[in-house]
Amino acid sequence: MKIEDAAARLEALGNPTRLRIYRALVRAGRAGMPVGRLQGKLKIPASTLSHHIKTLVSVDLVTQVRDSTTLVCHAQYANMQGLVDFLVEECCADETCAEQQ
Repeated sequence: MKIEDAAARLEALGNPTRLRIYRALVRAGRAGMPVGRLQGKLKIPASTLSHHIKTLVSVDLVTQVRDSTTLVCHAQYANMQGLVDFLVEECCADETCAEQQ
């Protein structure tokens, strides 16, 4: 993952409202959650919710699929896992092994 992509995703999740939205979608599982239900669950005005979802979509953490007249949001688990992997991929790389001391 490019550092710019990681930074954009972390910035998007750095907003408390977007973090609540993302966590609700993760909790919903692979089926996702309709926007209306997400709005009711989080008690967020429709325009505010739309703005925050757009940000999460723009950094590939969320996708939206239209099912007839319903817009369903899905967390992009692989992209989140990629972000977590990026954050820890060099964990302890500069640490001196205890056996070498």
